[in-house]
Amino acid sequence: METKNQTGVAEFLLLGLSEDPEQQPLLFGLFLTMYLVTVLGNLLIMLAIGSDSHLHTPMYFFLSNLSFTDLCFSTTTVPKMLVNIERRSKSISYTGCLTQVCFVLLFAGLENFLLAAMAYDRYVAICHPLRYVVIMNPCLCGLLILLSLVISSADALLHTLMVLRLSFCTELEIPHFFCELDQVIKLACSDTLINNILVYLVTSILGGVPLLGIIFSYTLIVSSVLRMPSAGGKYRAFSTCGSHLSVVSLFYGTAFGVYISSALTHSSKETAIASLMYTVVPPMLNPFIYSLRNRDVKQALSISPNCIIMADSC
Repeated sequence: METKNQTGVAEFLLLGLSEDPEQQPLLFGLFLTMYLVTVLGNLLIMLAIGSDSHLHTPMYFFLSNLSFTDLCFSTTTVPKMLVNIERRSKSISYTGCLTQVCFVLLFAGLENFLLAAMAYDRYVAICHPLRYVVIMNPCLCGLLILLSLVISSADALLHTLMVLRLSFCTELEIPHFFCELDQVIKLACSDTLINNILVYLVTSILGGVPLLGIIFSYTLIVSSVLRMPSAGGKYRAFSTCGSHLSVVSLFYGTAFGVYISSALTHSSKETAIASLMYTVVPPMLNPFIYSLRNRDVKQALSISPNCIIMADSC
C-alpha cells in the first residue's frame, strides 16, 4: 500500500458510533444533553467549593480540581463530535487529531493521579486524624496537584511526539468518535514497535502505581476502621470514603472495560462504545456522586446546609 509522510497527511476521518443518517439527530441530542449536564454539574461543584469557606478543606480542594479535569476531559472530545454530526462531516485535521490525543492523555492521567491523591487524603483523615491539618497542609496539596500535572503533561507529550515520527497509509479512518492513541498508531504504515512498547510500559507504570496507591490506602483505612470500638465511628469513617470509592470504581471500571473490549473483540463499534463510557460517562456522573453523598460527609467535614443545597442542585 502506498504510504506518505506525516507532513502530507491532511486529515483523519472519525467514523463515530453510527453511520446511519437517521440516528444522527438522536446521537446529537443525546451527547449535547450529556455534555451540558457535565458542564453544569462540574461548574456547580467548583462554584460551591469556591464560595463556601466550610468547603475549603484538602478533600474539597482535590474535588474542585477533579471537577475541572472532568470538564476539560469531556470538552476535549465531545464538542468536535457534535460539530461533525451537525455538519454531517467525519473529518478532523492532522494537527487537531494529535492535539486531541495529547489532551485526552493529559486529562485522563491527571484524573488518575487526583484520585490517588484523594485516597491519600482519606487515609490521613481516618488513620491520622490528629495530624491531619499538619500533614495535609496547603503546600503539600499544591505540590501533589503540580506533580500530577507535570507527570501527566510529560506522558501526553511523550506519546504525541512519538506519533509525529510515524508515517501513515492512505486509509485514515478511525472507528471512534475521537482520536484515540491506540487507533491512531494502528493506522501507521511505518514501524510502531517502539510506540506500542511505550504505550504498554508507560500505561502500566502511570496507571498501575496510582491504583496500587489507592488500594494500599484503603487497605490501611479498612484495617484502622475495623479496630474502632464504636459502630457509629465506623459508619462515619466509611461514609467519608463512599463518594471517592464510587468515583474510583466508575473511573477504573470503565477504563478496564475499554481494555477488555479492545483485547477480546474485533468489533470497532463495541470498542467505540467502551471508549465512550470511559471518556464521557464518568465526568458526567462524578458531580452527582459527590453531591448525593454530601449529606453523609456533612458531620465529618462541617459542611454547611446551604452548600449541601447548592451541591444537590447539580
